[in-house]
Amino acid sequence: MVYVLKFKLLMDFENVTVEIDGVIAVVTLNRPQQLNSLSYDLVKDLSLAMQALDESEAIRVIILTGGEKVFAAGADIKEMAELGPFDERVQGRLAYRDKINKISKPVIAAVSGFALGGGCELAMSCDIIVASETARFGQPEVNLAIIPGSGGTQRLTHLIGKHRAMELVLTGDIIGAAEAERIGLVNRVIPVELMLEEAKNIAKKIAAKPVLAIKAAKEAVLKAANTALDEGLDFERKSFYMLLASEDRKEGMKAFLEKRKPQYKGR
Repeated sequence: MVYVLKFKLLMDFENVTVEIDGVIAVVTLNRPQQLNSLSYDLVKDLSLAMQALDESEAIRVIILTGGEKVFAAGADIKEMAELGPFDERVQGRLAYRDKINKISKPVIAAVSGFALGGGCELAMSCDIIVASETARFGQPEVNLAIIPGSGGTQRLTHLIGKHRAMELVLTGDIIGAAEAERIGLVNRVIPVELMLEEAKNIAKKIAAKPVLAIKAAKEAVLKAANTALDEGLDFERKSFYMLLASEDRKEGMKAFLEKRKPQYKGR
C-alpha cells in the first residue's frame, strides 16, 4: 500500500512530498510553479526528509524526483540575487546540501525535464540516475557570473572526465538525455511515462539485497570516486573482512549451498 509518510517529530513539508511503497521511499520536489527551483526552504525540507528516511529502519532505498515535467531548474535566482557571500541562507543551504550528499542508503534520481545548475548537482549526488527522454542537464552558472557551488565542477569531472566537464562548465551548454547517457552522466534513458516505474524496478532489485552488503558496497564505490586507488583498495578490503564476520554472510552462503532463498537479518 502506498501512503504519505507522517513524521512524528518533524514539520509537515511544504516543498517536498514523501510517499512510501513498501521499503522504497519516493521523495518529490514540490515547487512546480517555480520549476522546482532550489530555494532555501526547499533544500531544508529535502534535507530533513532525506535524513529522516535514512534513519528509518523500514526504508531500504530512496527515489528522488521532480515529477514528469521538471526535476529542478537550478537555484532560486530571485532569492539568491539578494544574498551576499556570508548570508545565513547561503551558508545554511550549503550545509543542508552537504547532509543530502551524505545519505547512507542508495538514492536513485528519476530525472525528467530540466536538471540545471543546482538541479544537475542534486542529480549527480544520487547513486543512480534514470532519465526520461525529455531530461536536460547542464551547469549554466557561468552565464550568471558564478560557478557551480554544490559539487558541480567536482562531480561532473569525476563522472565524465576533465575535457567534457570543462566544456559544459565553461560554455554553460545544456545537453539532452541521449548525450548525457552517451558520456556516462546517466545510467539509462526511458520514456517519460515509464521513468518512475523503471526507477522503482531498480530500487526493488537493490532493496531485495542484504542491507549490510548494500551499505558497504555504496561506501566502497564512493570511496573510489573520492580517493586514490591504493586508499580505495584498502578501504574495500577492510569492508570485505567486516562482511565476512556478519550473520548475513553466513546465511547467504549457506542458503546458496542449500539451494534455498536466504533469510537476511541485517546483522
